[in-house]
Amino acid sequence: MLVFMTSDAYSTKLLSAIESRREEVTALTQDLIRIPTINPPGDAYEACARFLGERLKKKGFAVEYIRAEGAPGDSDSHPRTNVVARYEGQGKRHGEVGNGECVHFNSHIDVVEAGSGWTFEPFGGEVRDGKVYGRGACDMKGGLASSVIACEALIDSGIPFNGTLEISGTVDEESGGFAGVGYLAEKGYFSKPRVHHVIIPEPLGVDRICLGHRGVYWAEVETKGRIAHGSMPFLGDSAINHMSAFIHLLETKLQPTLGARRTAEPVEPPGARVSTLNVNSIHGGQVEQRYASDARGWPTADTPAPVVAHSCRAVLDRRFIAEENLEDVKREILEMLQELQRTRPGFDFNIREIMSFVPTATPKDTPVVDATARAIARVLGREPSYISSPGTYDHKHIVRTGHLKDVIAYGPGILDLAHQPDEYVGIEELVQSAQIMALASLRLMNVPM
Repeated sequence: MLVFMTSDAYSTKLLSAIESRREEVTALTQDLIRIPTINPPGDAYEACARFLGERLKKKGFAVEYIRAEGAPGDSDSHPRTNVVARYEGQGKRHGEVGNGECVHFNSHIDVVEAGSGWTFEPFGGEVRDGKVYGRGACDMKGGLASSVIACEALIDSGIPFNGTLEISGTVDEESGGFAGVGYLAEKGYFSKPRVHHVIIPEPLGVDRICLGHRGVYWAEVETKGRIAHGSMPFLGDSAINHMSAFIHLLETKLQPTLGARRTAEPVEPPGARVSTLNVNSIHGGQVEQRYASDARGWPTADTPAPVVAHSCRAVLDRRFIAEENLEDVKREILEMLQELQRTRPGFDFNIREIMSFVPTATPKDTPVVDATARAIARVLGREPSYISSPGTYDHKHIVRTGHLKDVIAYGPGILDLAHQPDEYVGIEELVQSAQIMALASLRLMNVPM
């Protein structure tokens, strides 16, 4: 059981200061939502990074803008611009005890497309009934806003601390994070001695600490055929038919097997505590076209070409649990293809690996978990729950490339709302999570509380 912290001068002062910034954290969330950082293609990254950097510079942060030149997606029209802001505390000059360690808050600034089904303006940042609505409200511009307010309130409080606060706004998390945290981790931005503890304000719930995530294996499978005239398909060999046979085998043989595998990790939602496979996309035959006709039945847009598909490609999104091995995950899919090659006349294929990441799990006894748990107990009056994420996030780059283990995801918002129409974040959660982040930071820098 956790021992609840008693109120004291530092924590009470800090909690009150953040509560008084309720309107400010709301406004900052709105401002961030109104910058449409849509990925793909990577719109407005530079504008969002500059907006964040200019704000933090006014609070005394040293600000860097790092473009991930040469990384996937980077171009002059869509530069992959990240921002990293660093504030050095001066606590020892005032006789305060501190360990001089760095607490880093990392948020991705990119959002997915708005899509359809909205009853609010997707990039309007409208406030209604105690919630801020808009694409990225919970995933994760609300968490970014809360981390900014937490650090600013800590600096303005006058509490002397010997340690460092860092805030980063990074790109492309929604597409793997290679030009964002992946790039920065390669440059040493997420390794000791620069950084010691990382909190990623993903929307996992204000009373939940996310310790890690399932593994992922992305691959593109191509089935091959032989082109022929569409009026004489018997002279060709349809790659689409071959792909259909492969997907049927996945659905009837592999997926039932995956559904029977369960993890002991506390993955949320519970439906993700099994292994899963999703066919992300299929492309075959003639390139995608738009068809329309007038009242006479004459085409007014594209027209089809009568061909048998000689190639069909499908992208597979395989999520695997901690109890599975990546090599076994790859082998199972390959065996499905090889079985069809043996049993189905004319079946031929290629498989190309896109990317893969193994599951991650931060132990509960690490400093960042303990500090955040105690802060949740102090602010909310209850102990946290511990979860794992169904999907990967930038934790993977920090662990794999930065070799830093003291990493969690913690932030405001409801995970199920991510990427949905009418996405929102609760204002009360913005305030509470900012309070929790601020208290956790003090504890991680060993400031007496």
